[in-house]
Amino acid sequence: MEPRPSYDEYFMEMAYVVAKRSTCLRRKVGAILVKEKHILSTGYNGAPKGFKHCSETGCLRENQNIPSGERHELCRGLHAEQNAIIQAAVFGVSIKGSVLYCTNTPCVVCVKMLINAGVTEIIYAGEYPDALAKQMMSESTLKIKRFK
Repeated sequence: MEPRPSYDEYFMEMAYVVAKRSTCLRRKVGAILVKEKHILSTGYNGAPKGFKHCSETGCLRENQNIPSGERHELCRGLHAEQNAIIQAAVFGVSIKGSVLYCTNTPCVVCVKMLINAGVTEIIYAGEYPDALAKQMMSESTLKIKRFK
């Protein structure tokens, strides 16, 4: 009999499944907001609803040689964390006091949104190269944990 996964393993595996829906050509990211061991919302990175995906238009960031972690506004897509926050808002679900499970550390824009939304903890698997995001996380009351 296979051992039962821990909650961190369970939710992080789901974040990777969510990431499979991503339409980003550079990095597929999945995010899940969880409270009291229940999923509140999910998100993956990609263009807004009804817009052409980067697979159809090409990657604006790649075409302009923009390095990862810089100039976040120069992208057609939303980040996975942003989409998880937006999905919760659309359905009237408070994410205050929740935990974010994400396949990568959030960028600075997402960190600021997560702080103001009342998220209390971020559990992540991979690194995203954003020094300001790391600085702001360290200044915040967010609990940060790398998934192993």
